[in-house]
Amino acid sequence: MLLVIDIGNTDIVFGFYAENTWKAILRTPTHQPWSPLRLQMWLVKELKEKGFDSYQPDSILISSVVPSVLPQIQKGVDFWSGKKSICMGTELYSNLPIEVISPDEIGSDLVANSVYAHLNYKTDVLIVDFGTALTFTLVDAQGKMQGVSIAPGLKTAVKSLFSQTAQLPEVPLEMPESALGFDTVSAIQSGILWGYVGLVKEMIFQIKAEKGAHIKVLATGGLSSILTPLESSFDEVNKLITLEGLRLIAQL
Repeated sequence: MLLVIDIGNTDIVFGFYAENTWKAILRTPTHQPWSPLRLQMWLVKELKEKGFDSYQPDSILISSVVPSVLPQIQKGVDFWSGKKSICMGTELYSNLPIEVISPDEIGSDLVANSVYAHLNYKTDVLIVDFGTALTFTLVDAQGKMQGVSIAPGLKTAVKSLFSQTAQLPEVPLEMPESALGFDTVSAIQSGILWGYVGLVKEMIFQIKAEKGAHIKVLATGGLSSILTPLESSFDEVNKLITLEGLRLIAQL
């Protein structure tokens, strides 16, 4: 059994893979007072509650974009499993089937997304990742990462508006029918969600204009299915692309 861990700015996702399927996927908020012992206890509790307490990985691969959290998570997983986990980093990138851009700077989640896109499509692919940040990553048919664009994610935009204003509430991320709201909540929803529909469409249009209209476009991330008017813009919507990319890297 393979365990891949994606430590993101909002959540940590644990994916257990065996027999060509994801046996279990666990999720927990990233920013907690983690210690190796607390991580072990959380894993044992979650797996037992879900009937997966017999799961023990043979290998573990970790991707992290939160350096302050990584040591506690890695130590806890290693103690729990009795295995030595491997972390995504520049030392692994030379063995990948893609050419990584700015390897000392790029997020390992974007590298995993690019590996998935290249191995599954073998053509120019744009991956739109709806996470804490909204990212656009282009990998070409030869597996070279052509570039990345980064914007605030949907939740980040809502929280920023809520925290920086005196009378605007934090609202649920639900796609409104109208581009104009009729009260404060629907006004914020329409402004942000329809605004992001326009942002994503324009970014896809500009990237295709620069790089070629034949580009495949994939959507991933926990919020990838919220902007329903964008469905026709994507060739694939798959919330597990990052985990799938990590799985492919581990199996290489």
